[in-house]
Amino acid sequence: MHGVYAVCADVSGVGHRGLAARGGGMSGIFKTVGHAFLSFLRDVGRMGVFLADVAYYSVVPPYRWRLVVQQVWFLGYKSLTVIFMTGAFAGMVLALQLFHTLSKFGAVSLLGPGIALSLVRELGPVFAALMVTGRAGSALTAELGIMRISEQIDCLYVMALNPYKYVIVPNFIAALIVFPLLTAIFDVVGIFGGYLVGVELLGIGSGVYFGEMRSHMGMDDIMIGFYKSIVFAIIVTWVCCYKGFYVGYGNSGYGARAVSRATTDAVVQSSVLVLVWDYLLGSFFI
Repeated sequence: MHGVYAVCADVSGVGHRGLAARGGGMSGIFKTVGHAFLSFLRDVGRMGVFLADVAYYSVVPPYRWRLVVQQVWFLGYKSLTVIFMTGAFAGMVLALQLFHTLSKFGAVSLLGPGIALSLVRELGPVFAALMVTGRAGSALTAELGIMRISEQIDCLYVMALNPYKYVIVPNFIAALIVFPLLTAIFDVVGIFGGYLVGVELLGIGSGVYFGEMRSHMGMDDIMIGFYKSIVFAIIVTWVCCYKGFYVGYGNSGYGARAVSRATTDAVVQSSVLVLVWDYLLGSFFI
């Protein structure tokens, strides 16, 4: 009998919960949407304050140049392999596709400037930023997240040490140094990859390849790529450091799952913002 009563109670409870869910469906939707919107506003405000603090502590002594050099090595030197690989194959793919398109119009002589302008103005800054995000940005988020959940950041506060000066600002300064250099390397390697396909494989004259490139590409094109790399450096470092530094805040949870979620969010959001700002900057410079 007790078992029958228990089953009846469970069924009755399910029925009541189902009716309550149907009765409060719209209010539940509004509550969920409102909560998500407020969380978004809270994150935006916190990110703004975070960036303002980074900008302030970047110009206030003491300067931790040793930490900056370490991060330059981590962000830049250890990313060279992936930059060389992606740059070479990006240039080779561009050469194949542009040759196929330009040959229809009898304009294969423009292969060199087409590759150079595509790399210098667009693909170089974007691809370099995406590669560094995947290789180093995710590592930054995970490292800061582990420091947060293991209370290492709290220990810095207890010892009267500013965590911004030790773990955030060096990453920003290093990124501002590294991103333009990696972008330039990507451009040069990509142009050389296009040369291998266009000149050595498809038979275009090397003089035509480089001569037309010099005629159609100016210093303003190079500076556009440089400005984009600076903006992308700020975006990637900002998002990745913020996500790791604030693991456990809001609804992100805590522990290993929170670090994993923060790392995924950092890579996805950084990549999307890089593409969005590439369009915005491209429309501004055109």
